[in-house]
Amino acid sequence: MTDTSTAVRADLPRRVRQPGARQRGPGGRQRGLTMTALVAPSIILIVLINAYPLFYAAIEATHDNTLISTGPFVGLDNFTQALTDPAFWKAARFTVLFTLVGVFGSWALGLGLAMLLRTQVPGRSAFRVLLLLPWVVPIVVSATSWNWLTNTADSPLPTLARALGFGEVLFLANPTLAVITVLAFKVWLSTPFMMMMTGAALEAVEEPVYEAAKMDGAGPWQQFTRITLPLIAKTTYISWILMAIFCVNDFPTIFLLTGGGPVDATTTLVVFSYRLVFQNFQPGYGTAVAFLTTAALVLISVALYRQIRRAH
Repeated sequence: MTDTSTAVRADLPRRVRQPGARQRGPGGRQRGLTMTALVAPSIILIVLINAYPLFYAAIEATHDNTLISTGPFVGLDNFTQALTDPAFWKAARFTVLFTLVGVFGSWALGLGLAMLLRTQVPGRSAFRVLLLLPWVVPIVVSATSWNWLTNTADSPLPTLARALGFGEVLFLANPTLAVITVLAFKVWLSTPFMMMMTGAALEAVEEPVYEAAKMDGAGPWQQFTRITLPLIAKTTYISWILMAIFCVNDFPTIFLLTGGGPVDATTTLVVFSYRLVFQNFQPGYGTAVAFLTTAALVLISVALYRQIRRAH
């Protein structure tokens, strides 16, 4: 009986014995080649568009050049100079502070506003539109508005501080106050984006989950930490990655508001790199700084991407 069954099974067509196997005859191979031929030009174009600037920047970073000519090859000297330059580390420290406050400050406010807008707040539709304005308005307009509010002794905020008895407060002339002003400006700009991301994630959390938790005796804090945060974790990590990239690469926020001053107190690495290339005419050194910034950003993105996979 066993031999007969084996013989019959051997005579069955291959696709019957292995229903999950994918048959690829001449027609299937032809379709694959056709699809590859159609997609290949786009892939090659994308690779070239991204590879050429990277290759050119690598050449710039390893030469002692000017804006109009490529100088002698210096190897890793520009990178060594950056890692031993106190100005580089000062800009790096502020970049870390700027990124941490920008990411987590805007996320905390955005999450709070998103949760508030889930409740029956009167006029929440209009409230939601108004909250999006800092993100929708062009950065030039926003920076000009904040400059008008804080820049001179006759600006509204210094005038208010003087009326309250704080004396002469110049928000953009004092290094500490300038740092606080820039950080507050960045959080104000980024909160609408975080509110949209977390709001979309919260919409996917069904209300019966909270009702079941209430029946089990879970309080508001337990619901927030045991239900809300875990269920929106994937979106949270994605928003952190995006905001970290936005913060590290944010040139206009700093340049338009303070220019990196006073005394380089608000200089980030991207502003520092810009100064080296276009003000100090050291494109090799400035490009090396940009490479180091990109490398750090890639490491941060990889670490957060691993958290996304765990959350998934």
